[in-house]
Amino acid sequence: MFRKALPLISLVPLCAASLAAAASAASAGTPAAKSPFLGKWALDVKSMPATYGAPPISVTYEFVDIGNGRWETRIHIVDDGHGVRDMAVSYRRDGQANAGTGYAGEGDNAAVNSPAPNVLVMSLARDKQLESVRTYAVSANGKEMIESAADVDDAGVPFVRNFRFTRIGG
Repeated sequence: MFRKALPLISLVPLCAASLAAAASAASAGTPAAKSPFLGKWALDVKSMPATYGAPPISVTYEFVDIGNGRWETRIHIVDDGHGVRDMAVSYRRDGQANAGTGYAGEGDNAAVNSPAPNVLVMSLARDKQLESVRTYAVSANGKEMIESAADVDDAGVPFVRNFRFTRIGG
């Protein structure tokens, strides 16, 4: 009296579902780790690339978790003539376009993705044309962030510039 064995193929989905349920139950009580980006960052204007031109007086970035899987990046720039430029964009880190608010010289839309917990990639567009691509990476100790900005100059020659930020809050 042998019972008919289930084919192995029908066991695979059952095992996978069981493992997924167990993993979900195990992680349900574990709060998600806070992203190393969240908080406020100041640009180290003294370390800016010489090819940038006259540095601003100050630049701050703030990454804020606004809930429901959305973040907002707020940028405050005080230029060398003491003019102020503020801009912000709210987004999910899913690579989809989102309209920005405020100063739009660097772009009026942004798409953001996070391929690793300490990396953000931001594509900026203005008037439906690509303006630049920015990659942000936070150091292992969470105290430094590097922005790599890729663009083309007026002659169409590509370049990448790096900007160093230090954590000042959050």
